[in-house]
Amino acid sequence: MTLMLCSVAAAASAHAGELPRLRTEDGRHALLVDGKPYLMLGAQVHNSSNYPSVLPQVWPVMQALSANTIEIPVAWEQFEPTEGRFDYSWVDTLLAQARKNDMRVVLLWFGSWKNGDSTYTPEWVKSDTKRFPRLQKRDGRPTTTLSPLGEATLAADRKAFVALMRHLREVDREHTVIMVQVENEIGSHGVARDYSPAAERLFAQQVPEDIRRASGKQSGTWAEVFGKEADQAFAAWTYARFVQEVAVAGKAEKNLPLYTNAAVFDATGTAMAAQVASGGPNWNVLPIWKTAAPALDLIGPDLYLPLEKTYLGLLDRYARPDNALFVPETSNAIWAVRFFWAALGRGAIGWAPFGMDATSYSNYPLGARKLDPATIEAFAAPYRLFRPIARDWAAIASKHPTWGTAKNSAGEDSTSMGSWKISVTYGRNNFDIPWPGMEPPPWAKEPVGGGVVAQLGPNEFLVAGQYSRFQFMPVDPAVNGQIMSAEEGTFIDGRWQASRRWNGDQISYGFNFNEQPALLRVKLSTY
Repeated sequence: MTLMLCSVAAAASAHAGELPRLRTEDGRHALLVDGKPYLMLGAQVHNSSNYPSVLPQVWPVMQALSANTIEIPVAWEQFEPTEGRFDYSWVDTLLAQARKNDMRVVLLWFGSWKNGDSTYTPEWVKSDTKRFPRLQKRDGRPTTTLSPLGEATLAADRKAFVALMRHLREVDREHTVIMVQVENEIGSHGVARDYSPAAERLFAQQVPEDIRRASGKQSGTWAEVFGKEADQAFAAWTYARFVQEVAVAGKAEKNLPLYTNAAVFDATGTAMAAQVASGGPNWNVLPIWKTAAPALDLIGPDLYLPLEKTYLGLLDRYARPDNALFVPETSNAIWAVRFFWAALGRGAIGWAPFGMDATSYSNYPLGARKLDPATIEAFAAPYRLFRPIARDWAAIASKHPTWGTAKNSAGEDSTSMGSWKISVTYGRNNFDIPWPGMEPPPWAKEPVGGGVVAQLGPNEFLVAGQYSRFQFMPVDPAVNGQIMSAEEGTFIDGRWQASRRWNGDQISYGFNFNEQPALLRVKLSTY
């Protein structure tokens, strides 16, 4: 492992200037930045923090978080306030300040759609409903959302996005921008699809053959093929075709990784998806999106519900051999921190809480009531551990099995990796013996805690965690296991550097992780 990481580190300078890209091997994914794997420890600002005057309220929060990647919008209305005249000043200011703050950037293109609506379009688009038609309800009334079937809408959005990507090619030769999001949380709310005459004609036609095959369906019209999910499926196809055209044109200017995000709320049912962000890349229509918009490198779920089964279930829905797991938005409430560990264990290339700036806005109840120092510190603790080793971890996770856990209602979790069973418990004292008047730790009942494991070899593991206890036992009950060594440390220039060995009390009751996360390199044996 040391030789592998050193060779990766040594190759960095040779690859400086190489375009960021996604690499997929044996079903595992890595985001390559400057030619080597990179873990995005992200943070997304509020929607209206995309102006130079607000940046002084952004960078201190990014630094306090130990984030390495900022997600921040470029709104169509600010980029092209007058048709055909593009204003690059915001992008240029952002790039200069991001470099000064040692921060990579994921740009969010708020074009035709943001949260399913079209409020970020320029006034010259909003005011011309004939040229830029709105999505229609069943009764023919227009909504506030642009129709994905509007040809002029597509042409104008594509033209602006091309101008943005061309400008990045010309001015961002350092590749400060490592990914770009195309649109934002696409999908209509309260109406399943466009019911305009043009849409109705398309809906009555046969489902395209490639969509039918990808969905594993028989031939027929949309209603015949998809039944009760027909409206949602049709909407997904219309939106995905639009995004494909925008993405292809943008990549022709600068071939950066592109993605779109999904507003998702249910990991098992699909009824809600037909009314909330219908047509967006919900997990049940991913085959349609993957087929109709292959220029997208991935689709990322936005996760806000504080329900463990939903959050973990949606991570599993989007962690696929054909889709790198990236959580571009999650709640900035403290309860969400524990799912960072679960995402890492599923091979995530990045994860980002939303609303991380000092503009005093709160999206409660989705996020924290107030972004106070305690809330920032909750996210900063694991980020501080991983920022110095972000590339090392990304390289390891792209080559080795990983598993992550987040505190659940049962207070325990487990898995098997090779010949070892790994058990995790929460809310336990480090020194766990019966004792008069003994009380649980102060965080025992709080929704905090998690950890992640990477298997480096049959009997060797990296283990990191917080507010959790890890124990390793042989899967075979007839075999005894023992700890050969447990080193706390980090990676420096691709090499493991141990700071101390855990022994005695520190291992008698398992590996206990408390308020400050730690990284262990554990070697085991059997007898």
